[in-house]
Amino acid sequence: MTFRTRFAPSPTGPLHLGHAYSAILAHDMALKHNGEFLLRIEDIDQSRARPEWEQQIYNDLEWLGLWWPTPVLRQSDRRSAYGDVIQRLWDQNYLFACSCNRRDIMSALAAPQEGAPLHGPDGLIYPGTCNEKGSSSGTYAIPEDAALRLRIIMAGLVAADSFDGTKIQFSETGSGPNQETGRIAFDLDELENCIGDIVLARRDMGTSYHLSVVMDDATQGITHVVRGQDLFEATKIHVVLQRLLGLPTPIYHHHRLIRDDQGKRLAKRDDARAISKYRDDGYTPEDIRKLVGLSG
Repeated sequence: MTFRTRFAPSPTGPLHLGHAYSAILAHDMALKHNGEFLLRIEDIDQSRARPEWEQQIYNDLEWLGLWWPTPVLRQSDRRSAYGDVIQRLWDQNYLFACSCNRRDIMSALAAPQEGAPLHGPDGLIYPGTCNEKGSSSGTYAIPEDAALRLRIIMAGLVAADSFDGTKIQFSETGSGPNQETGRIAFDLDELENCIGDIVLARRDMGTSYHLSVVMDDATQGITHVVRGQDLFEATKIHVVLQRLLGLPTPIYHHHRLIRDDQGKRLAKRDDARAISKYRDDGYTPEDIRKLVGLSG
């Protein structure tokens, strides 16, 4: 099997040093193992994606000396594939329609159970309001004016069964935010209390980051997912989806985040640290590698 990594940015703003670190790391890992580095454009959110930012991604990565095969996979070209899987999960009753807005969820969480977390990898942990009402989803058509949420325990049971027990797991060659590494195991209680019924299809796009990234990694044959520690907890969602959909689970390598002088994680709005700004200021690709700690 070909060792295959990927870099999957969204064309919603300039790439910064954090993106450079992740892309170079994934690229170099593939080269080290005589493998393949792929580029994917995650543009399912068409309200924010811009052609000029997509072109800037290509320009920045080429300037850094990275190479990838073409054509590049663009998520906006795969809506029908995502829709087919959403329909299948709906027919199998793994999804339910949710009309709650953020205020509704906050109101339901106003008096959380003592010690229970308020936020998970998908934002506010859904209190299950719409999951507790209505009939089996497969008995009526998907509504157009609602988000679709995953019945996380139903999906988790399938995932746990695929591991012959109650523990779901994945292999980590990097480390999580608390230095978690090696075999990472979690159970149904964690899915219920720390993740909840996540949105699998947003009402404005018909899919979600979680579903799209899982399907795309499988379609592209990604064997090693390289990404920031901020997505470590989301990996638990992705492993559950992989098992539910009968897709392979890659090996994961979560890496440290590049931060500013105040220790804050870099964001796309931080233009001062955009790769293009460094290039305009006379920096070289080797200078960028040194800035993010990958050489020198």
